[in-house]
Amino acid sequence: LLAVNGFLRVATGLDIGLSTKCVVIPKEMGMCHKIGYSEMRLPNLMGHTSMAEVILKSTTWQHLVHTDCHPHVRTFLCSLFAPICLDTFIHPCRSMCVAVRDSCAPVLLCHGQPWPDSLDCDRFPGDEDMCLAPLAKDYKYLQKVVPKPTCQTCPAVEEFFTHKRVLEVFCDSNFAVKVKLSKKRTASEDQEYNIECQVEFITQGSLLPYETQSMIQQWLLINEKCIERMTPTHRPMVYLLVGNIEEGIISVKQVYRWQRKDSQLTLATQKWRYHKCV
Repeated sequence: LLAVNGFLRVATGLDIGLSTKCVVIPKEMGMCHKIGYSEMRLPNLMGHTSMAEVILKSTTWQHLVHTDCHPHVRTFLCSLFAPICLDTFIHPCRSMCVAVRDSCAPVLLCHGQPWPDSLDCDRFPGDEDMCLAPLAKDYKYLQKVVPKPTCQTCPAVEEFFTHKRVLEVFCDSNFAVKVKLSKKRTASEDQEYNIECQVEFITQGSLLPYETQSMIQQWLLINEKCIERMTPTHRPMVYLLVGNIEEGIISVKQVYRWQRKDSQLTLATQKWRYHKCV
């Protein structure tokens, strides 16, 4: 998907000196696996001189990659943290940086982090220079119109409701998805969430189940603070997320805690199959 053929010939024969070396991309850098090459140059384009530093700094970005905030976020970050082992460094183009920044900066801000100065797009070359840029014919395909989740205020978990009220909410919504959440601690003592999605029903639109599941998973990753509130312990919990898709944005407006003793939710989901909205 990258316009590399045009400048690989230019790069051939150039020597960036003996100050860098080719090394295998470590297993800890999962975001840079299966990207078309297996070796990277060290030091990298972020100025990291040791593999330990590369792993430490890059792992903080893996969460952003998993949100799929832009089709090129993985390529952009890996070109910096794990640059391909050619005769010269290939920077990402400024246009790629701007596109990724505009789509992904709001996700970072949702987590309380601004777009870092180290990724200032002005530091990257223009598209007329030798750099990584998406092919024009593929860009439209990558920009396929699919609803995207966004950072939002976490809806309160509903505790008191009747099945009739739940059916009314279903009628006024685009989707309702049953989600099982659990979390575990990583080796670095950070929280890591296991997200299991099961699509119970989609009330409107032509979205396929796997598209809905992907969108809900992205919503949970982007709105991580909501997950923290819904998983106070490491015991798995089940929720019903209900929401709308408006102007290409997916938002969750109702959250119900699904407990075994909660017959109202079970009754609502059973009656939904035959329910007629007013």
